[in-house]
Amino acid sequence: MFYKKFGSVVRVLRNKYISSVIVFVVWILFFDRNDLWTQWDRKHELQKLETSKTFYEQEIATTKKDLMDLNNNPAVLEKFAREKFYLKKPSEEIFIIDDSTQEKK
Repeated sequence: MFYKKFGSVVRVLRNKYISSVIVFVVWILFFDRNDLWTQWDRKHELQKLETSKTFYEQEIATTKKDLMDLNNNPAVLEKFAREKFYLKKPSEEIFIIDDSTQEKK
């Protein structure tokens, strides 16, 4: 019984068209430059890049909004200059309190 099934498989494999299709499929799946695993890795890398793209698009939108606020609102511009660059008006004094010295007590 086993030999009958095995014989039918051998007869099918002797067909040059079927055997060439099998060889072609095996070559494409395992030995080609764009084999199955490479495609899988590229798909996952594309997903990662798309998520980072959405993150950066959101960051760009936030930055553009902040830039519009800085260009249109002088109070926001003054606040930004005071916080980031420690700028002051001529009649003011600035005291910078370091939190690390307070924690040592």
